[in-house]
Amino acid sequence: MFVAIDLPISFVENKAFQKFLQVLQPKFSVSTLLRTTLANDILNLWDAERTKLQSFLAQHCGRVCLSIDTWTSCQDQNYMCLTAQFIDNHWKLHKKILNFLPTIDCSMEYMVSTIKRCLNDWGLSSVFSLTVDNVSPYDSEFRCLKKMLMSRNALVLKGDYIHMHSCAHILNMIVKEGLHNNDDSFLRISDAVQYIKSSPIYSAFDACAEQEKIERKGYVYLDVETEWNISFEMLEAALYHRYAFEKLELQDKKYVRQLKKGKGKRAPTREDWNFACVILPILEIFRVTILHISNISNVTSNIYIYMLEVFRIGKMISQLCHSNDLSEQLIATKIRKNFVEQFDQHSDRHWERHDALNMLLLIALVFDPRYKVGYINWMINQIFDSVAAAKLKEKLESCLKSLFEEYNGEELKNDSKKAKLDEDGKNDPYSWNEFRQSHKSSFKSELNKYLEEDIETSVELDVLNWWKLNSSRFPVLANIAREVLAMPVSTLTSECAFGTNAKVLDSFCSSLSFELMQALVCTQDWKHGKPFSLLFNEDLQKLKQEMVSQLNVGCSNFVTPDD
Repeated sequence: MFVAIDLPISFVENKAFQKFLQVLQPKFSVSTLLRTTLANDILNLWDAERTKLQSFLAQHCGRVCLSIDTWTSCQDQNYMCLTAQFIDNHWKLHKKILNFLPTIDCSMEYMVSTIKRCLNDWGLSSVFSLTVDNVSPYDSEFRCLKKMLMSRNALVLKGDYIHMHSCAHILNMIVKEGLHNNDDSFLRISDAVQYIKSSPIYSAFDACAEQEKIERKGYVYLDVETEWNISFEMLEAALYHRYAFEKLELQDKKYVRQLKKGKGKRAPTREDWNFACVILPILEIFRVTILHISNISNVTSNIYIYMLEVFRIGKMISQLCHSNDLSEQLIATKIRKNFVEQFDQHSDRHWERHDALNMLLLIALVFDPRYKVGYINWMINQIFDSVAAAKLKEKLESCLKSLFEEYNGEELKNDSKKAKLDEDGKNDPYSWNEFRQSHKSSFKSELNKYLEEDIETSVELDVLNWWKLNSSRFPVLANIAREVLAMPVSTLTSECAFGTNAKVLDSFCSSLSFELMQALVCTQDWKHGKPFSLLFNEDLQKLKQEMVSQLNVGCSNFVTPDD
């Protein structure tokens, strides 16, 4: 119970809690409830669950998709969280926290040795992908990590595409930079909202809204710089009340004077409001995309949603850059520049440069029977010029074939081992295996068969279940699908999807020993599927609103003792 609902260990010695237990069961000896006993029990539970998971991994996990995330405690102690994602033999996707360790030494050599030790402890030898933030695949730190994995013969396609950035993190940074650092229009609208929210003028603003016959649907939100989804809501609400702002500018000179002192240096202009009209649909796409890919309960579709949304964003911005509306064209060009600058910092994620895309993301989309290569090639033609499109399609075809040949080679090795066992004919009385080996090259490859079949038309198709049902027809491709479809595209959970601040452990977790903290984090994830729920502080404002709502419901149903 303490692991499941995040109770502090000291709570076990609380007199009120012990009295509560004694009322429930008077025969229970509360004198044995000590925090040291509870801590030991938690460590024993962690050890037992770790043994179970280790056995499960040995039976169900081939190449594993790893994620590395970093946390900071209140005492500025850094922690590394190592998470594994894989698809088991029954085609169920699993995401398990393997280790949550303090990083005593921040050097990459220490990090590499720690990861190597963790993989050895868990009996994991092969890695398919590695999702990590704030590290370029060309940095010496990442090359060191890649070299270690290559030495274990653990990577596919020579490790060229092992590096995955957290896509939610990248999209977050793009929007934050585009909104707050590069556009005076946003600053002027934000200043106007902040002024009316922090001054007695709010009643005057309400009067302007009434004069313009604007039906009030709620308050205009203040901007929160660390969470851009709040900025989106602020911009959306401000645009809805646009004419009230313009009326206020005509009626109140103090409003105009104060805004001249703000970051935007003036009241919002017509061009600023036009900017809001153009930028809001783009922000909405980003918002929906980040919510989807950061939703832990929906990890199986993350990779498809991300790539489809990237295609959609790219296509929409390209269209806006060629718009007949000059203001739309200027805004889209500026947004596109911000995207390019951000993706240049994470060069393996640039959807606009064909030579910078991580091909495993495109290959994963190929293994969705609803899309395959046809859809991807069509989308590439929509976004890129003819020369770049031809090169990207050629590269996709080459990487797809290379990946298939790599896995097919492993299958042939396994077949050869079986053939040796069947040389005496006991297990192959009709020499079928021998015939199959001798005519292997004449058979049409599984890859060609799969790609030539018609695409699936069901929108609600369960992709993993499709591969489970068709794995006997495409055994080599099924092995690839089990690993490529397990790639995580985000290290962010829905609780912090729109924030760009560092992840910080609360004071309770920071006070625990390293071993006990790891035991709590991992055991909660393994037994209850709630990774890191104990690491997030409550939103006090939201909690207060929920309490008021519950109290109102309770009061309406209240019955007095006399009744």
